[in-house]
Amino acid sequence: MTMTRRSALALLAAATGASLLPLHMAHSDPVPETLNAIARRKGLRFGNAIGGRPFEDTAYRALMARECGVIVAENETKWQAIQARPGQFNFAAADKVFAWAKSEGMQIRGHTLVWQPAKWLPQWVNEHDFGSQPVREAERLLRGHITKVCGHFGKDIYSYDVVNEAVEPESGGLRRNVFTERLGAVEQIDLAFRIAREQAPHAQLVYNDYMRWDAGSAKHRKGVLELLRALKARGTPVHALGLQSHIGSWDESNTSNGEAMLEWRRFLDEVTAMDLDLLITEFDVNDRKLPAALPARDAGVAALARDYLDVTLSYPRLRDFLLWGMADHVSWLQSWDEAPRLDNLPMRPTPYSATLQAKPLRQAIAAALQTMPPRA
Repeated sequence: MTMTRRSALALLAAATGASLLPLHMAHSDPVPETLNAIARRKGLRFGNAIGGRPFEDTAYRALMARECGVIVAENETKWQAIQARPGQFNFAAADKVFAWAKSEGMQIRGHTLVWQPAKWLPQWVNEHDFGSQPVREAERLLRGHITKVCGHFGKDIYSYDVVNEAVEPESGGLRRNVFTERLGAVEQIDLAFRIAREQAPHAQLVYNDYMRWDAGSAKHRKGVLELLRALKARGTPVHALGLQSHIGSWDESNTSNGEAMLEWRRFLDEVTAMDLDLLITEFDVNDRKLPAALPARDAGVAALARDYLDVTLSYPRLRDFLLWGMADHVSWLQSWDEAPRLDNLPMRPTPYSATLQAKPLRQAIAAALQTMPPRA
């Protein structure tokens, strides 16, 4: 993969054992300012996703409480977790996570009211008999689920990912599921946002997707822009675009980081020109093409992150930055087999190691927060 000058210098520094800490932190500041404090000073909310087994780890929870001001449930508020069977809602797992978050003074994001790919809808939804009035029945199911979820959480959730991953990355077209087949693709997404607006009028409503800045994501970016334009033309109450930001060694093309940055900036310019806000919703760094040696790999991860964040955080309309895991051992990338490291080593995609030690990525995030423009 091609790297910028910053990337190359960071790898060189790691390989030669040079310190990656800023001078003022090298000896005199063993307890750096929290990421949340840095972000808040600039008008940005900073947080992380948690749930399941990681939530039961008291040391990991303490790390998150120290570093974060926002929480999102990794899986506990998705449709298949909350309503695995028709009409049977189970909020216990989400309530437990959110009760802890509120006790720590954290704000709460909602993820996600509708996860668009058919494989991520509950089996019963995909097998549902829509009867002789399929349009009305499809609307009933969507309205029932969104109404129940928004009603349960009330004003605790300030921002919802209303629809997640509706664009097919290979073609840029809209994905199909049992709802789009009855209602139409744009029409179904529009309806989900309108119901969410009715039931959570206080909340920011977000379309969330994983388009990236690399050349292989060009059709995906184009499809997302087309969807957003279509929603805006209909008057859909969509307020923001969620940038999942699973960055790193994904694309097989030879596009340089410099070219990717220009394309990414063009994309973000087009989104904000539609009067939409931005969020980084699921940040981590796939290191599968970086060296096996830990100092060089960690430096490469930090450099890739800094390049991406310097561009993305330069947009003052971006007011939320959430990680998708704070420590390596809890990252979803450890068990995801579609883009693993070729040497089968565990990935190091987060700012903290499996033993909860800060890594160069944490420093890169802190530096990007410190240098970004302040928010209004």
